[in-house]
Amino acid sequence: MKKGGVLLLLLMALAVPPIIAAEPTPAPSVGDPAVYGAYPENYKSVVLNWLADKLGDFASANIEWGDPPKPAELPGKDGQKLTGYLVEFKVNSRNTFGAYTGMQKHGALIRDGKVIKATGFIF
Repeated sequence: MKKGGVLLLLLMALAVPPIIAAEPTPAPSVGDPAVYGAYPENYKSVVLNWLADKLGDFASANIEWGDPPKPAELPGKDGQKLTGYLVEFKVNSRNTFGAYTGMQKHGALIRDGKVIKATGFIF
């Protein structure tokens, strides 16, 4: 009787589809290319290449990526609006004294494959 019950439970477990679902990946928010430029599919490499020129010790950088890029407008010089795709991320890297700064939130506005404005940095 015990073997029959175990076998029945095993068969039921195999017949029922798994309830555990993978966490959905947020779909990218794509804006009008005439306004925001082309969606930056390679946004991580664009930001990493830009950071390599900006950080004092890029090799020590630990980066946590946020959501996929979103269409955005940021203020530019002389009251102009800059449009592109905003990528938010956190960076922890060594400063000029060799100490880690701790995770700090930053953003990069990408347009046509280039970072045109950054947020959260002091250069």
